[in-house]
Amino acid sequence: MAELKTKENDASVDAFLASIEDARKQEDCRTVLKIMQEATGAGAKMWGDSIVGFGHYHYTYASGREGDWFLTGFAPRKQNLTLYIMAGFDDYDALLSRLGKHSTGKSCLYIKRLSDVDLDALKTLVKASVEHMRATNP
Repeated sequence: MAELKTKENDASVDAFLASIEDARKQEDCRTVLKIMQEATGAGAKMWGDSIVGFGHYHYTYASGREGDWFLTGFAPRKQNLTLYIMAGFDDYDALLSRLGKHSTGKSCLYIKRLSDVDLDALKTLVKASVEHMRATNP
């Protein structure tokens, strides 16, 4: 069974954020960092080279594959700021309708810039996802 390449490591989150050249994107990341720390009560950790994750949960797939992953996290990508909403979006239609300009993947929320979204809706979404993950992955 293949091992995950993206793992928690001891790289500096501060150094990673400081390396973001776009000042607006760097400030957006620092804001998201605060939102996710408040939602999880956990410190930020680097996962791989470019993902900032918070907290942990253990998963087991029907195939028997299992591992550990972060409860929530984010990555500043070239096109978008990617937020990892591990609970997915099936139960959050009302929040997403309030959120503003965004797109989604299975567990990824893509935002161009934080000024495009309602921060209260974003905070609520992150918190709800973390609570869901903790409740379903004890």
